[in-house]
Amino acid sequence: MRIIFRSIYTFLLCFNILLLNSTFSALAADFYPNTVQSQLKLATFDVDATPPVGSSLTYDPMINSWDLGLRAKGIVILGAGEPIVMCSVDWIGIANDSQDEFKRIMAEAAGTIPSRVVVHAIHQHDAPTSDFGAENMLKTAGLSTMAFEGSYARDLIQRLGQAIRKSIVTAVPFTHIGTGQAEVYKVASNRRILGPDGKVKYTRTSATKDSVIRAAPEGLIDPMVSLISFWNNDKPLAVLSYYASHPQSYYRTGISNPDFPGIARFMRQLAVPDALHIHFNGAGGNLTAGKYNDGAKENRLILAERLADGMKRAWDNTKRDPVSPASVKWSIESVALKPAAGIENLEAAMKTQTSVFLSNNLSKLVWLKRLEAGKKIDISLLSIGNARILHLPGEPFVEYQLAAKAERPDLFVAVAGYGDYAVGYIGNAIAYSQGGYETGQASGVTAEAEGILMKAIHKLLTGKSE
Repeated sequence: MRIIFRSIYTFLLCFNILLLNSTFSALAADFYPNTVQSQLKLATFDVDATPPVGSSLTYDPMINSWDLGLRAKGIVILGAGEPIVMCSVDWIGIANDSQDEFKRIMAEAAGTIPSRVVVHAIHQHDAPTSDFGAENMLKTAGLSTMAFEGSYARDLIQRLGQAIRKSIVTAVPFTHIGTGQAEVYKVASNRRILGPDGKVKYTRTSATKDSVIRAAPEGLIDPMVSLISFWNNDKPLAVLSYYASHPQSYYRTGISNPDFPGIARFMRQLAVPDALHIHFNGAGGNLTAGKYNDGAKENRLILAERLADGMKRAWDNTKRDPVSPASVKWSIESVALKPAAGIENLEAAMKTQTSVFLSNNLSKLVWLKRLEAGKKIDISLLSIGNARILHLPGEPFVEYQLAAKAERPDLFVAVAGYGDYAVGYIGNAIAYSQGGYETGQASGVTAEAEGILMKAIHKLLTGKSE
């Protein structure tokens, strides 16, 4: 009998210890969620980013919205240290002080720090732009803020914060990462067509009406669309797609719309409804659909179908691999790019130039002042399993994307451009001696950008300094 009582006593003692440990773990998880949690979780958010009629789009007053509105979509990765937030917005660009504020509010909502938040634009042109520094500069000069009027951007930021807080409450475990890629046919083409002298002879814009320019070879592109998906065992939770090209079919309509990447994303959302589909524009600063698009409005659907077809085949090719908190890493290299000559002249020019000119260039002046104050731009990398996602600023040329992939051919590397939009086009070094629109006033940096960026990319992807 004594043995029986001793066994019962031992059982109850062990049970109470387990109960106390469980209670302590639950309390610890409430107070220290990022240090105790041993399981990866994913939260997703999807917010309307369509401004009201009467707002200023980047180039024109907004007169209406389209059947598909603009969205701000993203994920929060939990359980691997401080949370990581990745967001993509259907806007032309988000720069300087606006980047700071988006990141600050989103980080606060997710319980992390701003350097673990990235905000990218897809760069559709019938869409807003945001730079609170440019807005303040225009106000201080007593000028109209035009496209930089920031009331709607501030509203969006607050709603993103609210959406992130709600999403974290319902975050679900993710156990696997999926990777897949496929070629996209007849969408991207290089916009810089060189003549026999090695200089830019033609610029193939998004809508190229000249049949001679359209007939030129496709040129250097990255034809692949890359998909990185998050899974809870066999259930997909989110799909991130990456493709390098300017996203315009036609624009300057005054009607906000997500253009052909938004349509392709919507098609894939319908095809795989359980997972939130989020699209990122790759390093496509020198790529457009111009070879395959003369501006006819019917081409928007054609281009969307071609991109969606590539996304589908990449999805069909997806390979899943298990992941753990130990396989997730966030890395940052902060860079100070060299400013192009003449940016300082924008301070006087802004009093006489057109709104389109200011929309395209004023953020460079704000960036120059921030640079002089010691503010750098972050280049970041998410490592998760065998996947790597590189986040770049401005409108980087495709050469940076191809070089990043070549750095680690043993891994699945995806590239997102159009992070901090301030610097404009970032060409490779030789492009600055070839002429052309992209490396003229449209670029806020010099040929030295290649060496600076590639050094950071190399270190992030290999863990080694040159």
